[in-house]
Order: sequence, then structure tokens, then C-alpha cells
Amino acid sequence: MTMQQMALPMRALAARAGDGLFWLMAALPMALAASLIAVLLSVLPARAEDAACGGRNLVTGFKTSDPVKFAALEKEAAATPNGKGIFWKIEKAGVEPSYLLGTMHMTDPRVLAMPQGADAAYAQAATVIVESDEIVDDRKAAAALMMRPDLTMFADGKSIKDFLDDSQEQKLAADLKARGIPLPLVARMKPWMIASFVALPACEMSRKAAGASFLDKKLAEEALANGKSLKGLETLVEQLKAMDALPIAFHLDALIETLALGETINDVMSTTTDLYLSGDIGMIMPMMKAVSEEKSVTSDAGYADFEQRIIIDRNKVMASRAKPILDGGNAFMAVGALHLPGAEGVIELLRKDGFTVTAAN
Repeated sequence: MTMQQMALPMRALAARAGDGLFWLMAALPMALAASLIAVLLSVLPARAEDAACGGRNLVTGFKTSDPVKFAALEKEAAATPNGKGIFWKIEKAGVEPSYLLGTMHMTDPRVLAMPQGADAAYAQAATVIVESDEIVDDRKAAAALMMRPDLTMFADGKSIKDFLDDSQEQKLAADLKARGIPLPLVARMKPWMIASFVALPACEMSRKAAGASFLDKKLAEEALANGKSLKGLETLVEQLKAMDALPIAFHLDALIETLALGETINDVMSTTTDLYLSGDIGMIMPMMKAVSEEKSVTSDAGYADFEQRIIIDRNKVMASRAKPILDGGNAFMAVGALHLPGAEGVIELLRKDGFTVTAAN
């Protein structure tokens, strides 16, 4: 994606801005997000949250209310390489097979129940690979945040208010207040830090506040408890640097868009979960584009950087660091499902590294 593409029609720009918004919601490094949530929950006023999750399936809505749009979504999803399936078998001559599970970084009990065959593959694996092995210790993850405040907080006395006009500041303050977050409390945090908190529906926040582990963390914790070798593909500092390197304007737009979704976040999360459970991960991004088209107000500036640093570069890091581990065989690799599909997704990159990767179920 080049800067020349900034001249594309506004509809396309809105779609790509929606990509950025959803990736911020769904692909934000989870060790970082988990630590941030733990910190914020410790300082925000206590609130009683309803742990029941609501939300409607937006794809089903498109199917009945706008068959033309639904057909377009299906077409785009079908064109996505490896867009079907979340559980894959990795093979190479001379070693035991390994397995790859696309995860959803949520505590939803339906997500924690892995697809058929995954439990057995996990049980027999000698090594478990996750995005970051730092997720097993919230205190260490939080300490890493504190060691590099320059990556998560504004310096030199600046705050998020310095990047907003009066009307934007008033709108941001009102939207955060509606979520129970006073703007002065988080004003010195980088926008993406705030977005990582407000992008989660109340039910997920309630479960996390109660100490529930998301799938990746659960797999990592059980690996250590059962004497398996646990390997991480990224460090928390690397994740911090990748997020902090993006333009501040892009992060501000993504935060504003996330807040603008309002209760639609519940619909987005419900729809995403349904698509994940059915293995239709190639439909997730087209769905989010359709949802965000009417709400998006951002330009394309910054998105090329976002796609490169947070999606493509991280995919390459994951695949290259997983290769020597997978070369030994008998491993169980679990990374966010949205890192799997696409021409530059983890599955295609592993195939280029000489592995045979096929759907396991």
C-alpha cells in the first residue's frame, strides 16, 4: 500500500480506516492489553458490570436486509487465502507433526473450548508456542510497561488534549465518561492505550476483572503447569515499540472511531465470535469494513504504516521465530486468528519456509 492510494474514493478510504480500527480492537498485543486492563481496573472507580454478553450477528443482518452487500462480503471472504478454518496441521519430513491454532484473545467460554482435535494435539505436544510468553505473569508484564513509560505515556508534560481542538476534547471526554473513565485520569496515556481498554464490551471487562484468562494465556499457563516447554514469539517491548511507532493522528482517529461505535461494539464482538467459532475468519475483515463505512471519519494517512508494522511485520516475525521450533516437531502454536489468513499471513509464510500446512478439521 502506497501513499498514492490516498487518492482513492472516500468509500475505499473508509473501508481501510475500518480495517485499522478493527485491527486495533482485535490484534492489539494481548500481553500489553491484559496488563493495561489490570492497571486501569485498579485505579478506576468500581462499577458493577453485567457479565451477560449481548449483541446481534451483523452478518446475518446483512444477509436479510441487504443481500447485495452480503454477496459482496461473501465474495471478498472467499478470495482471502486460508480464510476458512482456525486449526491447522504443520508437517515436515523427518519430524513429528505440529499444530497451529488461530486464537481469539477473549475469555468467552465458547472460545476457550477449542475445536475438535485441538485438545488432543495440545495434550501430546512437547512445546507450546504463543505470541508472548510474558502473558503468564501479569506483574512482570505490568513492570515492563513501567520500565518504558516513553512508549505508553506522553512526555514533557503533554497529554492527549494537546492534540485535540476544543470540540474534539469535549466529545472525547463525554464518550469516555459514558464508559466510566474520567478523561483527566487517562489524559497522559497514548491514544492506543486508552483504545485497548474501551474496545472491549462490558461482559469481557467483567470476566477479566474477575481474573478469567483468555485462551492464549490459558494455554500458556497449562503448558507450564504440565511441564511443557513454553516459547514466546515476541517480547512486550517489541509490541510496545510497534504500536508507538505509528502516527499519533492515526491512533487518535482509531480511538475516536472505537468510541463512536458505542453499543455497536457488542454487535461487532458477537459477530466476530460467531465467525471465529464457525471458522470463517476470512469474513471478519470484510464484515468490519461494512460496519465502519458509515462511522469512519479518518483519512488513509497512517494506515499503510499500521498494516505494515502491526500486521505484515508481526506475521513475518512470528513465522521466522516459529520456524526453528517447528523444525523440531511436536509443537502446538497458538496465535491470533487474524494473523493466519492472507497472502502474507502466517500460514503462507510457513509454507514458504518449507512446511506443509493443511486444515486439521
